[in-house]
Amino acid sequence: MRTFFRRRASTGTGSRALVWPLAFSLCAAFAFHGPVRAEEYHLGVMDKLRVRVAEWQTAEGAVRDWSAVSGDYTVGASGKISLPFLGELAASGKTAEEVSAEIGEKMQQLFGLRDRPSASVEIAQYRPIYISGEIQSPGQYAYVPGMTVLKALSLGGGMRRPDPGQRVARDYIRSEGDASVLIAERNRLLARRARLQAEISGKDSISPPKELEGISEADQLLASETALMKSRNKRLTLQLQALADLKTLLNSEIESLAKKADTQSRQLELVQSDREKVYNLTEKGLAVSSRRLSIEQQMTDLQAGLLDIDTASLKARQDINKAGQDETNLRNDWDAQLAQELQNTERELETNTLKLGTSRDLMSEALMQSAVEATSAKETATVTYAIVREVDGKAREMTVDENTAVLPGDVVKVSVGVAMR
Repeated sequence: MRTFFRRRASTGTGSRALVWPLAFSLCAAFAFHGPVRAEEYHLGVMDKLRVRVAEWQTAEGAVRDWSAVSGDYTVGASGKISLPFLGELAASGKTAEEVSAEIGEKMQQLFGLRDRPSASVEIAQYRPIYISGEIQSPGQYAYVPGMTVLKALSLGGGMRRPDPGQRVARDYIRSEGDASVLIAERNRLLARRARLQAEISGKDSISPPKELEGISEADQLLASETALMKSRNKRLTLQLQALADLKTLLNSEIESLAKKADTQSRQLELVQSDREKVYNLTEKGLAVSSRRLSIEQQMTDLQAGLLDIDTASLKARQDINKAGQDETNLRNDWDAQLAQELQNTERELETNTLKLGTSRDLMSEALMQSAVEATSAKETATVTYAIVREVDGKAREMTVDENTAVLPGDVVKVSVGVAMR
C-alpha cells in the first residue's frame, strides 16, 4: 500500500489530487468499521476493542501503519484501556469515535507529528449480559447486537420447567425410605436398652419392651441381644472366677508356709537346746570348737529360712489383696460400662425420635403439597420481565416486555406470579 501511494504521488500534481480523496476514504473506512457505529454505543467495563492506527504522511504521499499501537484491548475495571506509548486512556462512557479521536490527538502530541494519525476503534466483543430468575440456566452470556429480552431468554434455555408431580413423589419416597431405616434402628436401640437394663439389674433374661409389642422382628432382636448378654456375662464370670481361684491358691500357699514355719521353729528350738549343751562342754574342754561353729551355722540357716517363709507369706497376702482389688475394679468397670452404654443408647433413641419425626413431617408435607398442586392446576402463571441497567453510574430497574432491546451489561430478570383463572 505504501508503494502504491508513493507511485501515485510521483506522477504529478494532478495525480496527487486523486490520491488525497482515496487516502481520506481509507481513513474514514477505518474509523467507522465495526458492528455498530461509534456514536450509537457508549463503551463500558469488559468491552473488548480492536484498535488500528494509520497516518497519512503528506510530505511523502504515503500511509504509515502504526502496528506497535494497533491491537486488541479490554476496558478494565477502572474504565480505562492501556496502550503502548500512550498509557491509560479513559474509555468507559465514551463512544468509539471519541476514543479514536483521543488516540490520534495524543499520538500527534507525543511524537510531534505534522499530520494527525487516524485511529479506528471497533468493538471486537461486547461486555456480557446476565440473566437471572425463573429460567432454566441463569448466568452470564455473551451479547450480540440486536438482542431482545426473548432472545436473551433463549440463551438461558427458556423458562424453568418444573416437575412438581415428580418432585413430590420423589420427596415422599425419600422420606418414606428414611423413616423405614429410622424405625428399624429404633427397634434395635429399644432391644439394646432392654438388654442393658437387664444386665444392670442382674437378671438372666430380657423383659420385652412395650414399644416392640406387635413387631414381627421383635423376637429376633431380643434373641440376638440375649445371646450377646449371655456371652458378656460368661466373660465376666470367667474373669471373676480366675481372680477367685488366684485368691484360693494364695491362701493355700499361706497355709503351707505357716506349717513350714512351725516346723522350722521347732527345729530351731532343738538346735538352740543343743547349742547350750555344746557351749557348756566347750567351756569344760570336753568338745571341740568346730562342733560349736557347726551348730551356730545350723541356727543361722534355720533363722534365714524362717525369714524367707515370713517374706513369702507377706507377699502372698499382698497378692491376695491385689486380687481382691482387681475383682472390685472389674465389677466397678463393668457397672460403669453398662451405665455409659445405657446413657449412649438413650441419647441415640432421642436423636432417632427427632429424625423420625422430621421424616414423617416431610411425608405429610409432600402429601399436602400434592393436594396444593392439584388445586393450583386451576391457576395460571404470569411472567414479568425487568432489566437492570446502569445509567449515569447508578443501577436502575425497569419493567419491559419480550421485545425490548437488551444492551451490553444489562441484567435481565424473569419472575413468575400466579393468578386465579
